[in-house]
Amino acid sequence: MRSLSLFQISEWVDGALIQGVPAGKVGRVETDSRRVGAGDLFVAIKGERLDAHTFLGDVAKAGADAMLVSALPPDTERFGGSIILVKDTLKALQSLAYHHRRTSKDLFVTGITGSNGKTSTKDFLTAVLAGGGSVNATSGNFNNHIGLPLTILAGNEGDRYGVWEMGMNHAGELGVLADIACPDAAVITHIGTAHIEHLGSREAIAAEKASLAEAVASGGFCAMPLHDEFYGFVRDRVRCEMVSVGVGQGDVRAEGLVSDREGRARFELVSADARPVTVSLPVRGEHMVINALLAAAVGLRQGIDPVAIAESLGSVRLTHGRLEEKLVGGIAFLDDSYNANPDSMHAALRTLRAAEIAGRRVAVLGFMGELGGHEEAEHLRLGERVAEQGVDFLVTVGDRAARINERATGLAENRNFPTHEEAAAFLRDVLAAGDLVLVKGSRSASMERVIAAFA
Repeated sequence: MRSLSLFQISEWVDGALIQGVPAGKVGRVETDSRRVGAGDLFVAIKGERLDAHTFLGDVAKAGADAMLVSALPPDTERFGGSIILVKDTLKALQSLAYHHRRTSKDLFVTGITGSNGKTSTKDFLTAVLAGGGSVNATSGNFNNHIGLPLTILAGNEGDRYGVWEMGMNHAGELGVLADIACPDAAVITHIGTAHIEHLGSREAIAAEKASLAEAVASGGFCAMPLHDEFYGFVRDRVRCEMVSVGVGQGDVRAEGLVSDREGRARFELVSADARPVTVSLPVRGEHMVINALLAAAVGLRQGIDPVAIAESLGSVRLTHGRLEEKLVGGIAFLDDSYNANPDSMHAALRTLRAAEIAGRRVAVLGFMGELGGHEEAEHLRLGERVAEQGVDFLVTVGDRAARINERATGLAENRNFPTHEEAAAFLRDVLAAGDLVLVKGSRSASMERVIAAFA
């Protein structure tokens, strides 16, 4: 964050500076009392389980320059820093980010949303745009009503680009984030069934995702896969230009897609406005190609040279747990354990099937969360997909994942284990060099523990 005066902050958050000098400045915003220090403004968020006002004593001891609070700390006079008092600290944080974004006039912001693929697309796009200037990109899972404001405020004055993920669980949440971010461009990776527990239907999910593109002005654009069945739905709701991507179709497309011996996806990047270039991604999977094309579409619109785009896509390092290839104990794993929903599960299974390997295809799966009343049906359907995709061994972990096994017929092995450790012990006994093991499940399923226990 560029240095801001306490007077300016108080104005932006509609707060009262009850202690401190208006001309005093801070250069960083923090909401975690364990990470606060000199030069920081600590924002005391009151959450469902934890109220950060409880830790204001620790914040004072850590030497924070200022606090933004909705209740005064005990022994106020003993805190040598400044205090801004507001009615609601979360709304104040969001308001601070809102105004900070609107005074960052040279920043080109791309908002990214979708049922899956957001983080991988963010990684691709960050790599592509880095060739044109400094990028402020979402870190970790900072993509919600608290994380996005913190991402915005973590930017530097010299940043040229903002690449910000935006997630949601309930209707109306994405519109709030889009209003804060004021995106110049939108990327919608896919509209599927993630969060259907709270939104009820794919149409409701599509309307929520479309709200990001609706926030883009007429001079901007929205990049989206042409094959997505809700492409037209989004197109009809927005004032900005639509830029389509796809394999063999779209404004920006992949032609001649193949998988080489190392598992890298290779293709010609083709668009109307640039010469074709060869791209070799460091990951498998057609869905990863789509994510890379979305990033390329934004890069091309920003005038990044196609050769530089190809080089950036080819050398990108994706966030941990996204189809990350690992060799553990002589066995090849595809670690896609970060999260899962029905659409991303099916995409990962297609990637497993397409891999050229000498041994067997093994799927180690956990449950999928946030499906509500659809959970049983979606897990049964996933079992059918496992059988259809030529998986040799299926191993699931936990009672909620056991439904997958019920419909996965005709496999050489089809097992459910109560714990990650028992699943890993079984795998150690049956796997051999040449096998490829996909590991995937919802974040709360912690499927990375299978790989850790296997090692």
